[in-house]
Amino acid sequence: MPRNIDVTALRSFVTVADTGGVTRAATALNLTQSAVSMQLKRLEENLGQALLDRTGRGIGLTSAGEQLLSYGRKLLVLNDEIYGRMTDDSYEGVLVLGVPSDIVYPTIPPVLRLFHAEHPRMKVQLLSSYTMRLREMFEAGECHLILTTEDEGTPGSETLIEVPLLWYGARDGDAWRSRPLPLASQPKCQFRKGMLTALDEEGIPWEIAVDSDSARTTAATVAADLAVAAYLKGSAAEQMVPVAHNGALPDLGTRKINLYCSDTGANPTIADMAELIRRAYKAPQLALTG
Repeated sequence: MPRNIDVTALRSFVTVADTGGVTRAATALNLTQSAVSMQLKRLEENLGQALLDRTGRGIGLTSAGEQLLSYGRKLLVLNDEIYGRMTDDSYEGVLVLGVPSDIVYPTIPPVLRLFHAEHPRMKVQLLSSYTMRLREMFEAGECHLILTTEDEGTPGSETLIEVPLLWYGARDGDAWRSRPLPLASQPKCQFRKGMLTALDEEGIPWEIAVDSDSARTTAATVAADLAVAAYLKGSAAEQMVPVAHNGALPDLGTRKINLYCSDTGANPTIADMAELIRRAYKAPQLALTG
């Protein structure tokens, strides 16, 4: 039948070895000398080994004691790690952050990395969806913070930055020259209406070449030079580049990246996440260096 080591007695043994005596160990452990001596005796009886050499003026370790000391240090570290992880009050649950898929990169990964460094016990659930859906979730209390891409700021939001909306296509591609202009778009994309309106106003015929809820499908179609799409400057995958159309396509203007944040008073970690996001957009180098 398996037998279990007495971790309390083991801690007393390791402390005696580290401090050089029972008296000092008792002080360090906030125990009486007799309590420490009893734990040492119980440990020796349990293992059937003499662990301490008491023949000299001080207390030394026997060969068995030296071997146990090595194992004991490792076991106590693991014990303390388990206990700390399972009982630490700083673990408070999940913080839910909603971000449109087209602006997750490059800003959000360094933000999450810094937040984890500051709050290692807090889990962050990153949700990716389109702006209107994220706003619905925020209003329903399903997200603590969200980022949106909108034409204007709205009540309760904070505009972080205003970014040009550009036409993107494949590297060395010529899909943008085709008429009707082939477009890749998601049905509920926040940029879709503005993109189509701008083309209609310029009298440029267009067709939806790919109409998919999948951001990956849209991006792959553009990267394959089968269509063009509208993305915020700097947010498209590296396989795509802004189209150098020299005025052949209409200007799409700019869009605001807005931050919506729930009550920070009830949960200070929400305020910490919001501040990291602000830093990332207003001073990008801080998001990378901390």
